[in-house]
Amino acid sequence: MSEPQSAPQAPAGAPSPQRRLKPAPLLFEPTEAAADPEHFFDLESIEDPRELLARSTELVLAFRAATDRAMEYQAMAAAQLADPRRFDRLPPALIAERAEWTEDYAKKMVEFGRELTHGVD
Repeated sequence: MSEPQSAPQAPAGAPSPQRRLKPAPLLFEPTEAAADPEHFFDLESIEDPRELLARSTELVLAFRAATDRAMEYQAMAAAQLADPRRFDRLPPALIAERAEWTEDYAKKMVEFGRELTHGVD
């Protein structure tokens, strides 16, 4: 059995459509439950280790899928902000500052975002 793999690091490339997994539903965490550090998507209440492994694995996959998708949106936004056709375009240094990235990473994310939106323009 193989070890779980972490989400790919952008901007190495967009996740392929075949790689997209159907994530488990991320159930709403009520404010009072989220404030309890022992509470996490009701996993602490699951006593059967098989069920706990299954549900926690579903959550890992859902969070990975959410991370991948959010990262794609970050890249598309960075590309839009850096678009030379915009009168209010931002240089990579300012994009990096806003996103709390390094300038080099911002440049890579801009390029990744351009690749993602290439067919959209």
